[in-house]
Amino acid sequence: MPPKRPAPPDWQNASDEDLLKFRIRDMGLQIPGTVLESRVARLYSELEQKGISFKPACYLADEWLCPDREPIIGIPFYLAQSRLVSIERKMMLEAEGSTEDWCMKLLRHECGHALNYAYCFFSRKEWRKLFGPFETPYFNVTYHAKPYSKRYVIHLEDNYAQAHPDEDFAETFAVWLDPAQDWRLRYRGWPAMKKLEYVDSIMREITEKAPEVTTTSMPWSAQRMTSTLGAFYDRKRKYLGAEFPGYYDPGLRRIFRDPPVVESPDKSLEKPAEKPSEKPSEKAERFLRKYRKTLLQSVGLWVPQRKFDVDRLLEKLIARSLHLDLRLRKSPEQTLLDVGSFITAILASLQRFNGVHKGK
Repeated sequence: MPPKRPAPPDWQNASDEDLLKFRIRDMGLQIPGTVLESRVARLYSELEQKGISFKPACYLADEWLCPDREPIIGIPFYLAQSRLVSIERKMMLEAEGSTEDWCMKLLRHECGHALNYAYCFFSRKEWRKLFGPFETPYFNVTYHAKPYSKRYVIHLEDNYAQAHPDEDFAETFAVWLDPAQDWRLRYRGWPAMKKLEYVDSIMREITEKAPEVTTTSMPWSAQRMTSTLGAFYDRKRKYLGAEFPGYYDPGLRRIFRDPPVVESPDKSLEKPAEKPSEKPSEKAERFLRKYRKTLLQSVGLWVPQRKFDVDRLLEKLIARSLHLDLRLRKSPEQTLLDVGSFITAILASLQRFNGVHKGK
């Protein structure tokens, strides 16, 4: 008889501090018996209602993903247990897919990728004509969405259909699949209707057709993650980059100003001070803390970045502003606009593509 696999450790009753010391692969996480089981079943039921016999396999991964050109869906491992959802929120400020509606949106999106890869739709001439070249560079820079464009459907936040031709297809498929959407009515008169009608036609074509591509690989599987939960979050929280002090100083000094310097009686000493005739200007550090939530919300409307990433960047800007003792140069309204533009420009310079097509 094969050796009996040891029972998973009792991590669910551990403190948050101790929980972070557990290795992810040792937690015994799986989809069966969890809330994810019913949500995956719901996805498969929606496919059946549309007459589609192929149902992409789902597994627990490090985050939402569909491996490049492999018809399989990765679901973040933290969604398998409510305790881990809480840790994700604590560490990253949000937990993607933690509600049923949100989870189903992401599942439909990733299913669109999986069907695209299973039947190689992306290689068809008509697909490329409607959605664009599949080989388009993916996230070389953060995309700049046009929020009011009617050439794209609206499904996930941040106008994600505009990120890449493959994302455009996945989003269009998700809208088509959603039983709560009357897409013919919702998108009547939109140029995006041509894409929806195309998806409708090719899905009718494959109702009983076996996939051209299958896979058994499970990249970034939680079952093989040897790192502790704490190490996982350390890596996840550090990916934003530009860690060294002073990296953002030039940009901050264009928005804010250094404190004025007045001579002291001792010519060898100088100290920052406000001129007597001037009203003391607000410190940049205090200003950024005061409007932190406002900046998080406004930047989030224009860039496809997680709240944690934006908040982490804001924390760096606050720390540098405090270190440099920067002060407001312009009105609060104009400063908010400048800071928002600065943060957006920084995020737009980051390369996020790592070989995986991920939903939002």
